[in-house]
Amino acid sequence: MIKKITCEEVRSLWPVRPQDANKGSFGRVLVVAGSRTMCGAGFLCAKSALLSGAGLVFWALPKSMQPSFAAALPEVITLPLAETDSGELAVEAFDELQSFCSKRKLSLAVTGSGMGTSPLLSRLLAELDLPLVADADALNCLAAQNRLSLHRQPVIYTPHAGEMARLLKTDIARDEKSREQQVQTLSRQTGGVCLLKGAGTLVCRSLSNESFEMRQNTTGGPALAKAGTGDVLAGVIAGLWAQLGRADGFDLQSAFSAAVCGVYVHGLAGDLAARKLTDGGVLATDVAEHLPYAAKEILN
Repeated sequence: MIKKITCEEVRSLWPVRPQDANKGSFGRVLVVAGSRTMCGAGFLCAKSALLSGAGLVFWALPKSMQPSFAAALPEVITLPLAETDSGELAVEAFDELQSFCSKRKLSLAVTGSGMGTSPLLSRLLAELDLPLVADADALNCLAAQNRLSLHRQPVIYTPHAGEMARLLKTDIARDEKSREQQVQTLSRQTGGVCLLKGAGTLVCRSLSNESFEMRQNTTGGPALAKAGTGDVLAGVIAGLWAQLGRADGFDLQSAFSAAVCGVYVHGLAGDLAARKLTDGGVLATDVAEHLPYAAKEILN
């Protein structure tokens, strides 16, 4: 029987914010996301990392997008990078990104949202030496290369059912037993913390070859079945991990705690938005904007 995530568990894991803290106390998140045709993905991810409590968020994005989005999200520090003719981040951007990381003393990175087939992704996944939240097109890149484990810092993988099937070269899970087996397989093969998103999102990490720590989410519903909500979740998990890792170390335990808290508060934000707007009327931006209210409900 998988343990269900409860409000009490999330409250016990939630990052503490001391009165004498400063922005550096709550971690520095690097978001590498977006492309000309999927501009909003990086915006949603970066905004959600801030709204979940990260102290500093840096967004690496195609240079043609930077003027508009720097104005739209002034709280984020933007890094405009070289792009391809199709508006995706170019592989030539890696050296500048690496230099930026070393200067800014970043805590972790979240990447993949809205990046399409960016040639930068392959090199970033192979060489960027930071704890990582791998989402969306980062997962598709790994699947295309038949590569799962990144063999470096701790990684949180955030696939939905289709991405999971591509990663494992199998069929989409149609029942709960298959979902459990797939998330366990990915966790065992990668050595990371793995999600399987959907109704009752699963969070799993492998403790040994046949032993797993697993949770099933109890918040969220059809309001989250909308484009962009996965980008919000990636940012939420990154923002929470930045804080938990800053306090307790960036290891698989803090990664698991961040994922558990992240799926719960994200789902609750969707539930709160749906009460006002109906399930069909909720946009990903509404989910992001309800994150502070969801956190308040958890903490109270």
